Amino acid sequence: MEEEIAIQMNGVIQSRSNFRLGPLHMSIPKGFITAIVGPNGSGKSSTFSLMLDLAKPDEGSIEMLGNQIGQGRDPELLRRIGYLPEQPSPHEDNMKGTAKAEFNRFWYGATWDVNRYREMLRILEVDDNQMLAKMSKGMRRKFEFALALAHEPELLLLDEPSSGLDPLAWKTMIEILHRYMDNGERTILMTSHIVEEVKRLADYIVFMAQGRVLGMYEKDELFSSWFTLFVSGEGLTQKKAAGMPGQCGVEHAGGTTYRITTNMAAEAERWCAAEGLKLVSRQALELDEIMSALLQEDRLRTRMNETKGVWK
Repeated sequence: MEEEIAIQMNGVIQSRSNFRLGPLHMSIPKGFITAIVGPNGSGKSSTFSLMLDLAKPDEGSIEMLGNQIGQGRDPELLRRIGYLPEQPSPHEDNMKGTAKAEFNRFWYGATWDVNRYREMLRILEVDDNQMLAKMSKGMRRKFEFALALAHEPELLLLDEPSSGLDPLAWKTMIEILHRYMDNGERTILMTSHIVEEVKRLADYIVFMAQGRVLGMYEKDELFSSWFTLFVSGEGLTQKKAAGMPGQCGVEHAGGTTYRITTNMAAEAERWCAAEGLKLVSRQALELDEIMSALLQEDRLRTRMNETKGVWK
């Protein structure tokens, strides 16, 4: 059965004087949690703004929950979406939490679940009878998180959801999101720089850097494929090591041993056996190490393309 798509971005470009986003091609599957990871300034929050029609692309198309974005604001579509921005809106600072909740109840209408909202406040230990500006960063984050989920959205967009949360609140948030996904019909697209958060929540991982998507991977497959292998053997050279399947980096580790990073671990180990090489040890890469390897590959590819352009 063909996988349903919750969000589709085709050739999306947004050009600004100091930053170019895209072209973005992205298919976010329905019923799963997808995490976008990347360095600060890679375009993650800008991508959310385009999806919510808070900013306009210069080129390309965006479709969310089967609806084309950019044809004017669609209240019915927006009511099917929950959004937690990275930073709260400063113009709401002088509101009480109860006032903002009342506004949301009016906006979302029949989909607003006051019992769900009160339950979330109780679980997260939030008192909404305070001025928003008086709340601590963590308390404000938990309040905004409760609001984002109170209308039971089909699609949840979370921009650095755990920012400002203490370890206990973070664990509670993880549990809430797992329960939110229980019915199998909901979708989460989130950004995060916390490795453990991505590991515990995400089904798919999108890597972004410098306004571009470097790749999208199924999480379990990603972590089972990216390894650093220490390989030794007579006749093993830098050039031969570079021929390993999925090779993403080679370093001489002394003697006849080389440290080789690969994104095709199973094929690489079979290659070692066929070449009569000894696999001394293997080490799984962490998310930030995979990100670093992808950035290095991308920079190398960019330099090669620039060199080709010079010699044309």
